Amino acid sequence: MLELRDISFTIQKDGHEVPLIQEVTFKVSEGHFMAIVGPSGCGKTTLLKLIAGINVESGGQVCWAGRDLSTEGDLEPAEIGYVPQFSVAYENLTVEENIEAAIRLRARTENREAFHDLTDRTLSSVGLGELRERPVRVLSGGQKRRLSLALELVSSPVLLLCDEVTSGLDPKSEEEIVRLLHDLSREGGRVVIIVTHSLAHLELYDSVLVMHQGRAVYHGPPRALEHYFGVKEVEDVYPQLTKRPGEDWQRSWEKHREEYNHALLAAGKAVRQHKVGESGAPGTSAETPGFLAQFFALFFRRCRIFVRDSGNITLHAAILLGFPFLVVIFAMKGVGVTRELSDILPQTMADFERDRQVMSDNLGLGRLVSGLVMFQVILLTLMGSNNSSREIAGERHIYEKEKLGGVRASSYLASKLAFLGILVTVQSTWMALFVQGICGIPTVTFWPQLALLLLVNAAMTAVCLGISALAKTADQASLLGVYLVGFQLPLSGALLALPPVLDWLTRPFISAYWSWSGIMRSLEKPFYNAVDQVTDTAFMPASAGYVVLGMHVVLGLFLAYIGVKKPRWE
Repeated sequence: MLELRDISFTIQKDGHEVPLIQEVTFKVSEGHFMAIVGPSGCGKTTLLKLIAGINVESGGQVCWAGRDLSTEGDLEPAEIGYVPQFSVAYENLTVEENIEAAIRLRARTENREAFHDLTDRTLSSVGLGELRERPVRVLSGGQKRRLSLALELVSSPVLLLCDEVTSGLDPKSEEEIVRLLHDLSREGGRVVIIVTHSLAHLELYDSVLVMHQGRAVYHGPPRALEHYFGVKEVEDVYPQLTKRPGEDWQRSWEKHREEYNHALLAAGKAVRQHKVGESGAPGTSAETPGFLAQFFALFFRRCRIFVRDSGNITLHAAILLGFPFLVVIFAMKGVGVTRELSDILPQTMADFERDRQVMSDNLGLGRLVSGLVMFQVILLTLMGSNNSSREIAGERHIYEKEKLGGVRASSYLASKLAFLGILVTVQSTWMALFVQGICGIPTVTFWPQLALLLLVNAAMTAVCLGISALAKTADQASLLGVYLVGFQLPLSGALLALPPVLDWLTRPFISAYWSWSGIMRSLEKPFYNAVDQVTDTAFMPASAGYVVLGMHVVLGLFLAYIGVKKPRWE
């Protein structure tokens, strides 16, 4: 049995407490199908989120089977299903692929046969068996609602909460969804609650909870609505509510609440007795898979989504091929070699001119090498920003829903790191090999250059992943990532040395400086001397670059973990 006892919920606005839900009380038994209805803005969705545990009540109790969920332990993630107003399926995957991913994330199965059996039963239960190979992006609105329900049913929840799942549907599709939910409430003693603005098909509900101005003003059988509110047609209930404040309606309702509750409980008992021998007994929800199972499910799903997005593949391929080419066009014939001045003091004007030309050529090579390396570094920071700025923020609504269903933040973040790690490795290695192969950046050994390029890409990827996890929207995260890259070149000191105070204040945060500086220190000595002559910025050893860039990676991952742990429901 689900029971709410004087539930209230307030928010802070402009320094004042604003009540959204006030002293809502009701109870429903197993195998019950209830609708929460009321005018727009009356608190229907807020109340549903309180039941789901998304919002935390300011007062009162939410109880399941007599247990206070706030003090005696919440329902297990598999025991509760929450279907939000928005789609939680990935558009580029098929119906079956979305269901299979949901099973791997939410329902442990004994073997592959049991896994496929659960997939088939879930698809069949919502009437999507014939559409299993169809991409989600081509489904109709009603079909997407069915898929959203199917994603929750994989764990066999005992409490199924649906928020406006019939909104925007044609009358036939709306009736099909309501009938489907009615049938689901008769399976395994499941309680199904739906928030809806529509007053159609009320005969299919066991009870209706009417909300007005954040208060419960009726909870009883749908057939009694007209009589209780004194209207001829059920559609006249909403206009009737506006004639009195919610507080008055609530006081009136409290006088009749117990009478209606006894009637509902008796009706529920009759329904359960009628279902004895079928599926009326409370069912058992699935066991949530472990960290590794969720990690691999999330990682392979992310890879599959990546390869299915042709536009994204084209963009990454263009960046992967185009950015290294942008570097090498400045030194298609290679960097060349430095020349040494003669040990003999110049005696003639020709000797002076020769030494001047040697020094000019060497300084030109120094500027070229410094520019090529900085160009590499800046482009890799741009790659890093592109890799991850939208990675979490772009799918935040789906992640929040899956987290409510039992997906671990650690599994989710680890899957992102594994996927992004592949991008960083491929991008940085290819950049280093391509540029080194054509331009021949004159480092003593190749490995410091590769390591520092890998680290600068990883640092920017990690920091932007943290931004993505903390940002409110994908556009905001993407814009912040671009700004962060934009500051790299002017604050690196590679072109113009900064004032000393500003230099030391900004330097720890400029990843491009540490990669560029470390590579400069790993150059062959003649080139290092030449570069040193054309810049006033101090060079740090490669080992310092490893440490600082590693700290950037750690900082980015820490921010990302904080961001994915923090709830962000709209």
